[in-house]
Amino acid sequence: MARARGISDGDTLWVEPEAGGAPRKLRLQGVDAPELCQSGGVAARDALRALVMQRRLKVQVNYVDGYGRGLAQIEVGGQDVASVLVSQGWAWSGRWRSSLGPYAVQEAQARQARLGVFAQPSPELPRDFRRRHGSCFVPDDKGGFKRK
Repeated sequence: MARARGISDGDTLWVEPEAGGAPRKLRLQGVDAPELCQSGGVAARDALRALVMQRRLKVQVNYVDGYGRGLAQIEVGGQDVASVLVSQGWAWSGRWRSSLGPYAVQEAQARQARLGVFAQPSPELPRDFRRRHGSCFVPDDKGGFKRK
């Protein structure tokens, strides 16, 4: 079990094990939320924050991505956090090649109901947004990152 210690964006958070240890940056597996500087990005981050902060989390890290983040399935109150975010329209089901991803049904329902980012006429996949604009963050002069 763990507790969220910070929310970076709509699909990335810092968790700290209840048993002790350093906080770890994790990305929700199977989803892609809008970038912070993308339309809906701040609302997606706030939705994740509302769902996980001050609550006990069940965390299962399955992989590590190219940025060193653990890719994790996270549950809160018996609910799959990624599934909830997609169902609310704050994230897309993670696509891979020709697959619409593990949460395709939830995404289709959110689109039909025009929830979250799907209330927009033409919501842009975060991966397409990143291809066109890059990350919302740029290196700062202290070795960290700042928003563009």
